[in-house]
Amino acid sequence: MLKKPETLFVLGYMLLPLFALLSAIVGLTMILGGNKIVGIIVLVVVTQVFTFGAFFALRKRKAALLQEPDALQGPDAGH
Repeated sequence: MLKKPETLFVLGYMLLPLFALLSAIVGLTMILGGNKIVGIIVLVVVTQVFTFGAFFALRKRKAALLQEPDALQGPDAGH
């Protein structure tokens, strides 16, 4: 699945927060436009799914980076 820290970085810091922001804008626009029930559902459910997805990706990235201590250190780390 998604185990590469670079992919998780893009998901956690870029894509999922952007989708959360866009869904929040859509939800608020729907509420202001008169579709209150659907707007609240979009605002609460969809935005939170993207937000928690971003937190999950960042947690997974941190765990993946901690499992690869040699990748974080340079080739001269033992000297």
